[in-house]
Amino acid sequence: MNEFQKSLSGKIALAPMEDVTEPPFRLICKRLGADILYTEFISAQGLIRDARKAIKKLFFYDEERPVGIQIFGEDDDVMGLAARISEEANPDFIDINCGCWVKDVVMRGGGAGLLKDLPKMKSIVETVLKNVRLPVTLKTRLGWDENSIVIIEVAKIMEEIGVQALTVHCRLRGQGNKGEADWDWVKKIKDSGVEIPIIINGNIKTPEDVKNVFDKYKPDAVMIGQAAINNPWIFRQTKYFLEKGELEKEPSLEERIDVCIEHLKLACEYKDEGYGVLEFRKHYSGYLRNVKDVSKFRLELMQYKEYEPIEEKLLEYKEKHKYDENEVDTVLNPLLHISKKEE
Repeated sequence: MNEFQKSLSGKIALAPMEDVTEPPFRLICKRLGADILYTEFISAQGLIRDARKAIKKLFFYDEERPVGIQIFGEDDDVMGLAARISEEANPDFIDINCGCWVKDVVMRGGGAGLLKDLPKMKSIVETVLKNVRLPVTLKTRLGWDENSIVIIEVAKIMEEIGVQALTVHCRLRGQGNKGEADWDWVKKIKDSGVEIPIIINGNIKTPEDVKNVFDKYKPDAVMIGQAAINNPWIFRQTKYFLEKGELEKEPSLEERIDVCIEHLKLACEYKDEGYGVLEFRKHYSGYLRNVKDVSKFRLELMQYKEYEPIEEKLLEYKEKHKYDENEVDTVLNPLLHISKKEE
């Protein structure tokens, strides 16, 4: 294995998720223990057309490193050019999305749609490889449906043409983000003789899940998606559990509010204040989860359109409940508030 591949060993990654893994959220997860980060998936067509939304997604903080830019598309030349544009943003690697299950993507032949046409997938990846100097990785699923599980074939093809690592979302395209993930396929890939690093993803919700998949299925790294949305502490909690063999206590209300304010400030700086405040509303339920009688307070926060009054209210709330040990359920249970966003 080369140095890039060795650097993945034992790491915990944050999955790329549309409308979730924007730079502010990624930075929070990094500070709370995430080892590897990815941008939201970026349309190759959007990049070559210089579309504002796509170009904005190339941004990342230097503190996020190592970070990969993930692109998707269905055309060889477009993907090659988009990869070159992405490389100019100076990430640590380029990741190709071959796993998105959303209809608008797969019907055009991108994302998980490429699982129905492996020669096309191979051609696209080869074109990307020819156009960049950075390491190239790929994220995909087990197959299109239960009658076409092709992940071992995909893994062998990708290793042969020079892909540096493969992330396997252990569900089928038809499952979307629901149902059980079949983690056993990662071990099957390993047993088939594939030697490039395999990152396991899909339905990994708790620190116990991470230890279980490392111990039983032997991936090189683990990727967490949905479980991080309302609990970015899961990375720190996971490392604590792996090291000490016991669960770390749920973060205090004080820490939750401090991180919430930090996240909100970053969001306002990244997007501009008005849009940042508006978009941030989706995060209050996570930061204030398990707090008694918090619904009214959450609704109050959503009435504001500027940063300062929200910060003021959060600090007041923290001070008021600072010593109330009953405000936060100290039993670690991040499963209560997992969003249905795609990993």
